Amino acid sequence: MMVYCSHLKSPIGTLLLSANETGLREINFPKNGCPTTPDPDWRNDDFALGEPIRQLLAYFAGDLEDFNLPLAPEGTRFQQDVWSELLKIPYGEKISYGELARRIGNPKASRAVGLANGSNPIPIIIPCHRVIGSNGKLTGYGGGLPIKEKLLGLEKRQLRLL
Repeated sequence: MMVYCSHLKSPIGTLLLSANETGLREINFPKNGCPTTPDPDWRNDDFALGEPIRQLLAYFAGDLEDFNLPLAPEGTRFQQDVWSELLKIPYGEKISYGELARRIGNPKASRAVGLANGSNPIPIIIPCHRVIGSNGKLTGYGGGLPIKEKLLGLEKRQLRLL
């Protein structure tokens, strides 16, 4: 199956998006300030990723709270369950890893939930940034804690990114 990709210059750095015919597969943050390089087999196609780009820009502008895109993240059944539950966290709200574990029916799995959360291939849209430590503090984020803080600030209407 052909994979399409496009770079999006965003207020949190240049993101690499990839999708196939099924839906959006990945959003990759820059590494060390440099955009992620696409797989050589992927085809650059801004048109194929036009709707995810449009919705992300609207989100960064504070004009979109709920994404409406076909998603195709690849992961284990457990990861898929965690990512599905992440999609249910309302815009502007935060929950703990323990609460997320309870919501998927496995209250003792907060560490495993944390690993699945950290493996989320479609951050922002699958809102793993809305999960925090049980003490209320921000914990790890694939894009770095400053980006997590910006996304949460945007959702609390305390910050504008565009």
